[in-house]
Amino acid sequence: MPAITSGKVLVTGANGYIAVWIVKSLLEAGFAVRGTVRSESKAAYLRSYFQSSGDKFEAVIVPDITKDDAFAEHVTDVDAIAHTASPFHMNAVEPDEIINPAVAGTLSVLKAAEAHGARVKRVVVLSSTAAVTRVVSEPTLLDESSWNEDAIAAVKEKGRDASAAQKYQASKTLAERGAWQWYAERKDKLQWDLTALNPPFVFGPNIHDVDKPENLGESARLWYKSVVEGGLSDDALANTGANYVDVRDISQAHTLAIQTPAAGGERFIISAGPYKWQDFVSAAHRWSDKLPAGNTSYDPSKAVHVLRYDNRKGIATLGVRYRSIEEVTRDSLEDFKARGWL
Repeated sequence: MPAITSGKVLVTGANGYIAVWIVKSLLEAGFAVRGTVRSESKAAYLRSYFQSSGDKFEAVIVPDITKDDAFAEHVTDVDAIAHTASPFHMNAVEPDEIINPAVAGTLSVLKAAEAHGARVKRVVVLSSTAAVTRVVSEPTLLDESSWNEDAIAAVKEKGRDASAAQKYQASKTLAERGAWQWYAERKDKLQWDLTALNPPFVFGPNIHDVDKPENLGESARLWYKSVVEGGLSDDALANTGANYVDVRDISQAHTLAIQTPAAGGERFIISAGPYKWQDFVSAAHRWSDKLPAGNTSYDPSKAVHVLRYDNRKGIATLGVRYRSIEEVTRDSLEDFKARGWL
């Protein structure tokens, strides 16, 4: 597809932690944005936050994204779609509580783009490295060819007894895979193409509507508890972690994915790199010695990161740049300080 450098973008779930930053990035790049939310109260916050953009931003209500016609009237005049609306929580009892809305919501967007999106040229789906990862026992580098078959198998075998993480991972894997399968069957007849972005844990400052730390999103709340409140043991700080990306970087990646012709039909891991929790705690303690010092015997040069993600494709094709642990920590703490949470 040709480069999309102007026009209107539909952002689903526009009030989310990542999505509000996506809206901001798109507006700053010169696009108009229509954001979908589930309630008028969420729309009111976004309209207020982006009021300086005037008629370049609008918020519309889509109470149930799983309905086939949920987005029908909202895609008729847009040039691209960024689909971010998908459940992210660890509270599902039955796997289908989280899997069904993730899969159905994604397909609903694609079906609307096919049937009603005459101007649409690209659909970008926010997936996750939850759809990429797998169980490993030795240091491993995973790229975009990897799919999380382990979580699907665990949910199929254990049902409601599968772990919360496995249920969430299965939801992201099945939603993204379902999107690619649906697209593959129709791409020769579509006037738009599909791109998927797969971030790991997303950290960084907040601009969405959140009133207290307990109401932060899943990953941001975990960061606050682990780094600010000192909720982990010395052993856990030195030996547990994952991979991260700054919320502003995954958001900018959406704009780049819309603007870059070569992104069509591609899947991109958007990951800054691995961490142990002590890496963030040390950075926070450097910002303020009033914050926990954590495990002072930790040596980052000796840390073993069992799982890494290959981010070279996103850097080479999209031009993604990544913020460091130090930058993520500084800007997160400045945000918390401004909110009176420190």
